[in-house]
Amino acid sequence: MALLCMPTAKLPILKQRYGGRNYSIPCAGIAEPAGVPAPMGQKTQYKDGLLEKLFMSLFARKMEKFASGGLQKKEKTFWDMDYESFVDVSKRVMIGRSRKQQQEVVREVLLSMLPPGAPAQFRKLFPPTRWAAEFNAALTVPFFHWLVGPSEVIEVEVNGVKQKSGVLIKKCRYLENSGCVGMCVNMCKLPTQDFFTNEFGLPLTMNPNFEDMSCEMVYGQVPPPIEEDPVSKQPCYADICSMASPSSPVCPKFQ
Repeated sequence: MALLCMPTAKLPILKQRYGGRNYSIPCAGIAEPAGVPAPMGQKTQYKDGLLEKLFMSLFARKMEKFASGGLQKKEKTFWDMDYESFVDVSKRVMIGRSRKQQQEVVREVLLSMLPPGAPAQFRKLFPPTRWAAEFNAALTVPFFHWLVGPSEVIEVEVNGVKQKSGVLIKKCRYLENSGCVGMCVNMCKLPTQDFFTNEFGLPLTMNPNFEDMSCEMVYGQVPPPIEEDPVSKQPCYADICSMASPSSPVCPKFQ
């Protein structure tokens, strides 16, 4: 199976051969004329395929039981699920929970999507080596496309060694759609770092850039404690976040 989810104006295609016949399923593509994310201040338009809707629906349903208000009275069908619905569930998960509690929810959701013993198997297959870091960086580009948008593998320096274990997310779809610094850090950055570093045994550091909504993922690099991470001093997006506290110098969701 080959995943070809590149940021082009034309929709990428997932190609699979089954039973002697070839099948093609459209993957998510940027619906912008230039085929690249929209500039800061403008919302990037996407056209999601069946594969993306499957992931959105799966994650949203797993998270729904933790969301404020419990299960929705009328659950959305697979065909009704979209990225905005996925983000809405994430926002409702944040309500009434501390930073650590939000991270624990994401951890439980991720573990629930893996077969028993998967973390241990991952540790055996991908010990914390340069090869493992570079291999996972390469996998991130197609498999995380539905969640964060277009990205590319870049060269980074880890412990004084240059290697292609970095991933540059051009303009994070999750941050762009949520418009919330707290959601970015509590529901994505910190739990993802923790999951790879502590569950999978492969260190990962994520460095979001709140100026342009890009993000750098560095496999093989141990993440710093939250108190030493620059994001801990990041204020809200006062103009675009519905949960913002404009008067606070630091996003209150970090508490």
